[in-house]
Amino acid sequence: MFILHHPPEWKTRTQIHSLVLPAGLKHRHPPSYMCSLQLPPQVIIQIGRYRKHCLWNGGVINRKGTCLAAWESACHSKKDGGLGIIDLEAQNSALLIKHLDRFYNNADIPWVSLSWNKLYANTHIPPHARSPVGSFWWKDLLKLFRGFARCIPKKGNSIMLWEDLWKDSPLSEVFPQLFSFARKSKCSINFFLDKELNVVLFLPLTVQASAQLVELQNLIQ
Repeated sequence: MFILHHPPEWKTRTQIHSLVLPAGLKHRHPPSYMCSLQLPPQVIIQIGRYRKHCLWNGGVINRKGTCLAAWESACHSKKDGGLGIIDLEAQNSALLIKHLDRFYNNADIPWVSLSWNKLYANTHIPPHARSPVGSFWWKDLLKLFRGFARCIPKKGNSIMLWEDLWKDSPLSEVFPQLFSFARKSKCSINFFLDKELNVVLFLPLTVQASAQLVELQNLIQ
């Protein structure tokens, strides 16, 4: 087992001596698992219960007692007077996001090349905008994209022109009149630039939409 001793701010809580994490618990969520798969919510809840039981009252660590500190306080960083207990859900997501970083930046890794060639050879619509394909592992990973991603265009084949956040606001909100004429609301930047206007937009455009088109072309070229 290992022990995380309480910081100086907790010295007034004389009956809380340490946070003891049983050795058996460590094997319930090894880093290798969290790096590869998304922990089910019920698993995270159950592990949280085990960890809460590690705050003991009194000197007998094998006896459950009344905790004298809220679990939320214990999860604060040590600088803020807590014990620095890691949020498993956040840690799990952070470890999985590394895979998305490798994928969207076309890292020179076999599984990245295989995924692009096998699942996303058609670059008209970015991966996260399509109906989920691939394994359950990959589908879970793509769900994380929406929660954090701010995009920087390069090739433009993995970013939605209208909906992704690659400017200060989605272009569907910046150019609402022009967006209403879009044939493919989920098209990639690359698709919009490579195709003729009659393929990506319903023509003719209104005067206002035409003005917004000129602004858009100046923005992305």
